[in-house]
Amino acid sequence: MSQLFWNVLLVAAATLPGVATAGGPSTCQVIAAQMPDRVIFPSDSAYNVAQSSYYAGQARDMQPGCIFMPRTTDEVSRFIKTAGPRNGPDAKFAVRGGGHTLWKGAANIDGGITVDMRLINGTVLNADRSIASLGAGGRFGDVYHSLKPLNLTVLGGRVPSIGVGGFLTSGGMTFLSRRYGFACDSVKGYEVVLASGKVITVTQASYPDLWLALKGGTNNFGIVTRFDVKTYASDGMWYDLVQYNYTESVLQAQATELSRFMKPGAGFDPDAMMGFFFDYAGGQFFLRNALWHTGGVRNPPVYKPFTEIPNFGSSGQLLPVADVVDTFGANIPPSTPRAYQLDWSFINPPAKVYMDLFKIHQDGIKALAAKNIDGIFVEFLTQPQAVIPRGTPSLFGLQTGRTDYVMMLMTAAYANAADDAVVIEGINAIVQAQKKLLRNKGYLIDFVYANYADKSQGVYQSWGFENVAKLRAASRKYDPLGVFQKKVTGGLKVFF
Repeated sequence: MSQLFWNVLLVAAATLPGVATAGGPSTCQVIAAQMPDRVIFPSDSAYNVAQSSYYAGQARDMQPGCIFMPRTTDEVSRFIKTAGPRNGPDAKFAVRGGGHTLWKGAANIDGGITVDMRLINGTVLNADRSIASLGAGGRFGDVYHSLKPLNLTVLGGRVPSIGVGGFLTSGGMTFLSRRYGFACDSVKGYEVVLASGKVITVTQASYPDLWLALKGGTNNFGIVTRFDVKTYASDGMWYDLVQYNYTESVLQAQATELSRFMKPGAGFDPDAMMGFFFDYAGGQFFLRNALWHTGGVRNPPVYKPFTEIPNFGSSGQLLPVADVVDTFGANIPPSTPRAYQLDWSFINPPAKVYMDLFKIHQDGIKALAAKNIDGIFVEFLTQPQAVIPRGTPSLFGLQTGRTDYVMMLMTAAYANAADDAVVIEGINAIVQAQKKLLRNKGYLIDFVYANYADKSQGVYQSWGFENVAKLRAASRKYDPLGVFQKKVTGGLKVFF
């Protein structure tokens, strides 16, 4: 770069909004001078629009110095080449896609730069339609609808607003996870901008260590701009949302059928994915089953024991995946003022253990409700864990081919930041009691699923020392200066 060009750039940057450092213009100003119309400052109306699009209030409350919205991989590369070498808090950055992760700092930043990937969002099929190239800033609702006319689908989120980038780099539980594993197991290639600004295409053949690390390693190695994922034929899937009266007998029946459903053996159906929701809102408990089946059949027999539990009626339909996602997603609010979430996994236990877990939940929620927390809603979800196909490389520390792993997830939504401490304490008390029960009975496993986890849960530690070592080795090799460890302050870090 010539000295004349650099001087012109400094003059142009000085006229832009933003706080200049003692040594010259801010990083936001420099980026805006290089790439006009890609940087949004707090004084711009689009800034508040972008901030308000995060799902949880914890993310919306953060205030970046500016928001960078690239449209191409080259623009991401130019950003990294500029921001990477600069020092100071204004050169730190966060990377966001769908903005659905709940905890503060996962995909936004105070004072630095938020790289908002949502304009890199296309879906492009290869010649034989076996691979879909997904822009990292896309949302799965749009991806599914683009593939719907072709009777194709991909392993993706189950709510329309879930972002491609965060979902696929954190694992990804999907409708097809009992047959094909986590969504990251379907990724054949990644387009990645490294800390140097170099753009590489990562496959198992070209960069096997980085390809493996990106299967759950989130933002530790670079900015992924494109995912090349396998497509799957789909003529439709069965979806039913069954609601039940909250009674002890119904809970007992659910516990019995959950244990039966998850028992390994000849009854395993790889097309069957379900979720049991034990929710609390407005002073009452609610029970629901979401029943999904990707085999293209109506009223799949595997769910008959659940639909025979006394309920308020069934409305099951055979629908395209895109329509299932829209229908199921309509049950979830578009945003929440505050939220807190934890997940844990275990080996399928007898029905009695499920009932003990449900009792801990009931008692804990009643104690939490006595705190008079404004707008409190708690969702307690039990669902099958993904089944990683045998022979599939993975860093999660899970036994491949195993069908009896179960995942539980507890999410609290509420109105006011003043209640953060009491909600976190109450939910942790419930979850720790449940995990203690499972541990004492020999069912708890270490694995924590990144997409649902809180930052406090030690996600990478739960995958095992050897797998953490592989993540760290990839970080040192492809980001030797630690740009994505030091400058990207949010997200899960492999050097914890």
